[in-house]
Amino acid sequence: MGHPPLEFSDCYLDSPDFRERLKCYEQELERTNKFIKDVIKDGNALICAMRNYSSAVQKFSQTLQSFQFDFIGDTLTDDEINIAESFKEFAELLNEVENERMMMVQNASDLLIKPLENFRKEQIGFTKERKKKFEKDGERFYSLLDRHLHLSSKKKESQLQEADLQVDKERHNFFESSLDYVYQIQEVQESKKFNIVEPVLAFLHSLFISNSLTVELTQDFLPYKQQLQLSLQNTRNHFSSTREEMEELKKRMKEAPQTCKLPGQPTIEGYLYTQEKWALGISWVKYYCRYEKETKTLTMTPMEQKPGAKQGPLDLTLKYCVRRKTESIDKRFCFDIETNERPGTITLQALSEANRRLWMEAMDGKEPIYHSPITKQEEMELNEVGFKFVRKCINIIETKGIKTEGLYRTVGSNIQVQKLLNAFFDPKCPGDVDFHNSDWDIKTITSSLKFYLRNLSEPVMTYRLHKELVSAAKSDNLDYRLGAIHSLVYKLPEKNREMLELLIRHLVNVCEHSKENLMTPSNMGVIFGPTLMRAQEDTVAAMMNIKFQNIVVEILIEHFGKIYLGPPEESAAPPVPPPRVTARRHKPITISKRLLRERTVFYTSSLDESEGDADSFSKVRPPGEKPTIIRPPVRPPDPPCRAATPQKPETKPDVVAGNAGEIPSSV
Repeated sequence: MGHPPLEFSDCYLDSPDFRERLKCYEQELERTNKFIKDVIKDGNALICAMRNYSSAVQKFSQTLQSFQFDFIGDTLTDDEINIAESFKEFAELLNEVENERMMMVQNASDLLIKPLENFRKEQIGFTKERKKKFEKDGERFYSLLDRHLHLSSKKKESQLQEADLQVDKERHNFFESSLDYVYQIQEVQESKKFNIVEPVLAFLHSLFISNSLTVELTQDFLPYKQQLQLSLQNTRNHFSSTREEMEELKKRMKEAPQTCKLPGQPTIEGYLYTQEKWALGISWVKYYCRYEKETKTLTMTPMEQKPGAKQGPLDLTLKYCVRRKTESIDKRFCFDIETNERPGTITLQALSEANRRLWMEAMDGKEPIYHSPITKQEEMELNEVGFKFVRKCINIIETKGIKTEGLYRTVGSNIQVQKLLNAFFDPKCPGDVDFHNSDWDIKTITSSLKFYLRNLSEPVMTYRLHKELVSAAKSDNLDYRLGAIHSLVYKLPEKNREMLELLIRHLVNVCEHSKENLMTPSNMGVIFGPTLMRAQEDTVAAMMNIKFQNIVVEILIEHFGKIYLGPPEESAAPPVPPPRVTARRHKPITISKRLLRERTVFYTSSLDESEGDADSFSKVRPPGEKPTIIRPPVRPPDPPCRAATPQKPETKPDVVAGNAGEIPSSV
């Protein structure tokens, strides 16, 4: 309920009812004063919290900005470059958002605190001063009136008239004070409706405009966010493929370390101890030794340098090697060598019996060497039977299983895969297998096809072109990347090119049904990259290039129509790749700038005008500006509900040792 108005006529009468109504106004004024104090106090706390929050966000963005990614390998994929720059993009977005917030916080005091303080001090404070004058004049008037009423009528007329004039004067002063006070207190009650609400509205408007700008900046950030999510998913897929190859290499390294020797490296290398005779006795000195069998060169690098002298590596030419008899020396694992450069025999100590056998085998030692040779798997060939097998697999897959979810990613039964391969490649009746038999499900057929391709004596895309294909995939220039791969495809032998076209055409068909089977060109690249163009050497460096093998297959799928339309013209294929920038910074995401209105006039606009101002901040990409696209040509994205939930990898069929063609079910 509202308060009844105070009539100016009541000021003259000063009735008890008037005083009671005036008291209600005074109580409301005190309540308003307390409310404004609380708003100022809590407003300052809110502004301080926002300032602290903004400072914390900016500190967080600085931490993101300062981090630098380091990667393994000599070249990054487009996805890895995008990921490496992601923290900088995050920091830029956070800084831009917080700059807007800090601008709002800096103006918040002018918008909210100062107007309320001014109203409380100037309006409410002035009203309280009027009240004091009103009460003081009232007390003086009523005190004088009491004395005047007690004057005796026997006083002189002149004295009585003077007393009457003095009472009238005090009544007039009190009446004026009452009028001024009533006018002022009602004015404050009326003006508080806008003098209190307007600053709060201005503050909230500024706050909401800041939040609106944050939302719009976030909307501008969405394309980059989606691209980064795709880059992260692609990198995760490449990681899964590389990890499987690395696990296979690690397994082979555990079983036979020397068989995984890097190309161009010595025949054997490792630590050996050399017996050296001194005047005071015999000592054993540790050397790191490398031996080249072709040149019979033994390089010995001392690991324990003598004081005051720096010894370099010794190059010795081997004459012969013989195992040292056990009873002839008190050290184990010893053998003797003789070189052209040093007279006499040099006694060396290996690290173990097995290690001694390896050194003596490499040096053609006189002792017989017993070791278990690594059995080599029978290699498959790219012949008519192989073509027939691939065509039959593709036909049954495209007929019955092309919409199967996780096609080629889900592996088949080890026993069934072995059974199908043995039956089809049986020398007595090759190719005599009915694929429509219920024994062969789609998983068995896809796993068998991958196994055949993975175990060819030479991969479909050949060892000879492997480095050139990987180099093309590493190029920054997308046009060169496509042109170089196009050109290299037509350098393949005829059978290999025919097989590659057959397979890529099939993979294109599979990807056209990606909505059902969830297999995109990126997914197929992860599966068939190591299958179609594996490296000749088993090294960690080669494994790190698997992601570029995947990109080659991905490009073949996405540009199948152009590549297999015909060989490229000689002028169209760039002969030399453009130089790659080692520390590349991709074009930063474009976030549209907002010209902020003067915060001091926000509260004078109506709500409709405020909405119009907010709408005027519509995000517009400047003409000619392109969004940041890091990946090669656009592919359909993975369905979010599927891609976001990694599936549990299924057991890979152990058809033969070294089969790493199966890709875990985590796309």
